[in-house]
Amino acid sequence: METTDLFICLLLLTALLLVFVSFLVLKVVKIYAQEVLNPIRFATPEEKRLRAMELEKLETAKPIKPSLWLKIMSLKPIEQEKSLVMEHTFDGIEELDNPTPAWFMVLFYGSIIFAIGYLLNYHVFNFGKLQDEEYVVEIQQAEDAKTAMLMKPGNAANQVNENNVTISEDKTQLADAALLFKNACSPCHGENAQGIVGPNLTDEFWLHGGSVKDIFKTIKYGVPDKGMIAWEKTMRPKQIAAMASYILSLQGSHPAGAKAPQGKK
Repeated sequence: METTDLFICLLLLTALLLVFVSFLVLKVVKIYAQEVLNPIRFATPEEKRLRAMELEKLETAKPIKPSLWLKIMSLKPIEQEKSLVMEHTFDGIEELDNPTPAWFMVLFYGSIIFAIGYLLNYHVFNFGKLQDEEYVVEIQQAEDAKTAMLMKPGNAANQVNENNVTISEDKTQLADAALLFKNACSPCHGENAQGIVGPNLTDEFWLHGGSVKDIFKTIKYGVPDKGMIAWEKTMRPKQIAAMASYILSLQGSHPAGAKAPQGKK
């Protein structure tokens, strides 16, 4: 099938070439026929001389107006270039004393004005913000937008977050969190949160903060550098909040085989 398509494309290309060549041949035949029927009469040497004299008189009588292009480039017509020839030559090459183009001078002085304005704006009067300052502002705006999104009342899944979570003493929620802890967290922290690979969660020492908001944040976003995965895509916000409350309820339980304290009290 591909070979057939290629063959058809070649045929079409050949047909287009034939049409183009036919058009050129037709045009040549038309020009030839016109020349045979109405031949062009060439001027005699005397007519050419008279014509040249007339043109010379017109050039001397009429001042030559430079075109828009010559004005933009600050150039002079070819007829006036003799007045621009500089005195020195090199290898028979003459140099013209053309001025710098107007557009270049506008660009040059405009760059100087822009540089002065930039200096005054960013480094003298501090009206504008530098890149590092803009970065800090954008980070803060992103944090504010994130907080606003999390606090949005229309989204029930985002009503509980690291900014508004509180300690819960609801026995049903703590019981569900205890079961979830054994399934998800015990491989690293032990069934009683005594600590195995992960730290002991029953003492008063914490690596990433011991408040309910700190624990919620640690569970939600994880600590990838230390092997703690983020649970925000696996657990719902309410489950994470209940888990944080359950972990705080284990404070002072002193389970057997508890791991040595880590972090700050």
